[in-house]
Formats: sequence, C-alpha cells, structure tokens
Amino acid sequence: MPTISDTSHEISKLYESDHLERKERNARRNKILFIDRLLNELEQLNIAEEVVVPLPLRNQCRRFLAKEGHPLGRRRADEVAIAEWMDALYDVQDGLMFTIGDEDE
Repeated sequence: MPTISDTSHEISKLYESDHLERKERNARRNKILFIDRLLNELEQLNIAEEVVVPLPLRNQCRRFLAKEGHPLGRRRADEVAIAEWMDALYDVQDGLMFTIGDEDE
C-alpha cells in the first residue's frame, strides 16, 4: 500500500512534468506568434509590390531561421526574396504546428 510520502512524491513528479510540458507548449506558441508577425510584415511588403525587405526585418527573419536550423538562415539576407522568406517561415511554422497537433493524440 502506498504511503503518503510515495503519493506526495508521485504528485510532485506529475506537477513537474506538467509544468515542463506547458512551458514547451508556450514556447512553441510564442514562436508561432512571432512567425505570424514576420509573415504579416512580409505580406504587407508583397501587397505593396516592394522588392527590398527592410534591413531590420531581413535580420529578424535570418536570425530566427538560423536559430531554427532552416537552411535559408545561412544565406546572405540581402540575397533572399520576400517569397523565399515567407516559404521558409511557413516551413518552420508547419513543423511547430504538427508538433502541437501530435501532442493531442
């Protein structure tokens, strides 16, 4: 028969596991929100038929993609077209969304 100490220890392990899981989910959600913001800015440029991506936005995209391990993050930011940035961000976002969906199964 389990003791109060055993039960308390088990509850602590479950709480810690739940806390880590929530932290990971929140981190993924925050990345998805960040990607959405970048995509929105790029889409606005696309609608305006701009060709040049402003330096701060290019740098944000490149740093984020490099951190996520996407190959576009290793290219020179001034050589990348708007559509390429968007495709790469959608690739990363899809990977994050599939991870979230897999947790529900």
